[in-house]
Amino acid sequence: MMALVRSAHRPLCGVARVVFPCIWRGRYFSSGNESTENNRVTPMLRHLMYKIKSTGPITVAEYMKEVLTNPVKGYYMHHDMLGEKGDFITSPEISQIFGELVGIWFISEWMASGKSPAFQLVELGPGRGTLIGDILRVFSQLGSVLKNCDISVHLVEVSQKLSEIQALTLTEEKIPLERDAESLVYMKGVTKSGIPISWYRHLQDVPKGYSFYLAHEFFDVLPVHKFQKTPQGWREVFIDIDPQVSDKLRFVLAPCATPAEAFIQRDETRDHVEVCPGAGIIIQELSQRIALTGGAALIADYGHDGTKTDTFRGFCGHKLHDVLTAPGTADLTADVDFNYLRRMAQGKVASLGPTEQQTFLKNMGIDVRLKVLLDKSHEPSMKQQLLQGYDMLMNPKKMGERFNFFALLPHQRLQSGSPQMNACQSKPSASLPVAGFDELAWR
Repeated sequence: MMALVRSAHRPLCGVARVVFPCIWRGRYFSSGNESTENNRVTPMLRHLMYKIKSTGPITVAEYMKEVLTNPVKGYYMHHDMLGEKGDFITSPEISQIFGELVGIWFISEWMASGKSPAFQLVELGPGRGTLIGDILRVFSQLGSVLKNCDISVHLVEVSQKLSEIQALTLTEEKIPLERDAESLVYMKGVTKSGIPISWYRHLQDVPKGYSFYLAHEFFDVLPVHKFQKTPQGWREVFIDIDPQVSDKLRFVLAPCATPAEAFIQRDETRDHVEVCPGAGIIIQELSQRIALTGGAALIADYGHDGTKTDTFRGFCGHKLHDVLTAPGTADLTADVDFNYLRRMAQGKVASLGPTEQQTFLKNMGIDVRLKVLLDKSHEPSMKQQLLQGYDMLMNPKKMGERFNFFALLPHQRLQSGSPQMNACQSKPSASLPVAGFDELAWR
C-alpha cells in the first residue's frame, strides 16, 4: 500500500504572543478530511490547556512550536516519525533516484561556479539521513570529478532521536562519535566514505564559508501565523479551549489587531493567509551567506507561489489528522509560500522557481537514470519497486505537481555579461542554464 507522503522537520519561533482582554469569537478553519476519532487528552493537550488558562488563547505559530518541538513533549523530539511505521514518508525513502539527482545538482552547480577547492554541504532537517546518504554515494561514485575538492557535511537537527538515526545511517559509527551537549557542534564524526560530519541545532551555528545548502521538506513545518480578512480588517486566528467541551481546542478570531499582522502584504488579495516569519529569518540568513561567500541553496517542499489560503493540516499514521486533536501525536504542516521566500531574499541573491517536481526531475535526467537501474535489475520485485517510486515522484496526481523546487544563487552565477539582474528572477539566463530549472547539460 502506498503511503501518504508528507514532510519532515524543524521549527522557529514566530512573533511574541499578546493577550487581549476582549471577547474572542469562535471560528473553524480546516483543510478538509479531518480524522473523526475521539479527542484524546494527551500530555501535550494538558500542557496547552494549562498554558491557555494561564495566559489566554495562543497563536497558531505558538501552537505548532509547542506541539512539534517542546523539549519535553514535542512530536519531533523523542520518536521516529518517518517511514511506513511512522506518520509520513518522504521522497528519499520512496526512491534512491531522488537523492542521486539532487547530488548531481550540487555537483553541476559546483562545476558551473568554478570548481571551488572546498565546500560545505549543509542540510536543514535531515530526517533519517537517507537523502544526504544518497548524495554522498553520488559524490563517491563521481570521485574522479571531486577528487581535489575538500568536502565536509554539516547537519542542522533539533531532534536528539533523529540525530542518532542520522549518525547510524551516515557513519555506521565505525569511528566513535564525539559528543558535547553544551557545544554549538553537539556531535561530530566521519561518514562511511571518510568525510567529516558535524551536527548543529541552528543554521546560525554552522561555520560561514563556501557552502551548498539543502532544505528538503523543512520549511513546511516551521510555525505559521494564520489570518482571516473580516469586515473590520485582518484578524489573526488563535487557538482557545472550547467552552462547550472542557478537553477540546478550537480556533477563534482575535477581536482586534495583533503585531503579527505586520507580515501581511499591503496588496494582499486573498481573504485568508498563512505567514511564516521563521522561514523569512532562515532565507535572509541563507541569502546573506550565499551573497558573501558563494554557493547555492536548493529548497524542495510542498508549496505554492502566493496563491493558496488554508493549508494547515496534520498527518498521523499516513492519514490526514485534525490539527487540534490529540496534539503531540501527529505531524503538523502548512504549504510553503515560495513568493514569500522570494521576497525575504531581499535582492541579495537571485531566486529560481518554484518549479514543479516532475519538471525538475525530468530536466535532471530521471528517465535516463530509471532506465539504467531497470536494465541492471534482474529481480521483478526490484523493477516494480523502481517503477512505483518513479510514479510516486512524477505522477501529477501524487507528488509530481504538488512538490516544488526553489533555488537561491549568487547574482553573478546567472549574469551573462550584464551587471543588471532582476533580484526576483524566476528563470535562469538562457546562456547560463541551471540544472533542474533547465535541462541538465554537462560542460
